[in-house]
Amino acid sequence: MRDSTLRDEMMAARRKRYSLLVGCLILALSFGIYFLFQVESVQRAYLYPFPYQSYVRKYAAEYRVDSDLAAAVMKNESNFREVAQSPRGAVGLMQLMPTTAAWIAMQLNDRDFTWEKLHDPETNIRYGVWYLSSLQEEFEGNEVLMLAAYNAGRGNVQEWIAEYGWPKDFAAVDAIPFSETRAYVRRVLQSKAKYQKLYR
Repeated sequence: MRDSTLRDEMMAARRKRYSLLVGCLILALSFGIYFLFQVESVQRAYLYPFPYQSYVRKYAAEYRVDSDLAAAVMKNESNFREVAQSPRGAVGLMQLMPTTAAWIAMQLNDRDFTWEKLHDPETNIRYGVWYLSSLQEEFEGNEVLMLAAYNAGRGNVQEWIAEYGWPKDFAAVDAIPFSETRAYVRRVLQSKAKYQKLYR
């Protein structure tokens, strides 16, 4: 009986040591991963990549839009997947609705536009950045309102401005009525700050 109790105690002690060792290893690994992802080169490679940078910078300069903002929109819309398509029908890198893209094509006098072209990175980026510039003009450079309109539609944002009396310098993200849009605006602005830090 005594031997059995001793064996049980030894097994319990082993299990305790093993659990402690595993816990220490997990903690060490977690800290290692955390500090690894603080390295800017790792952030650029894995957390905040910037593919299609030449297209973004080209059209951001042409349409006078902040290239870091455009990159942040693209990251949050599609995570840079040119074949991305949302359940609502938004397409490509900048997740443009086909009806919006057709309207943009008319504004740009692009007579060769077809729906399939939204999967072409340059076309999608050009249209998306132009649309941002259109929102920038409409909302007088207010990025919170621009991003809210990109996500929820310019009509909704104009209604909110009228209903709640939002000023031109509106910055109260928490006051945006749609929870999805609030979260979207926060994410894009956080991403923009990261792109400014990592690619300037």
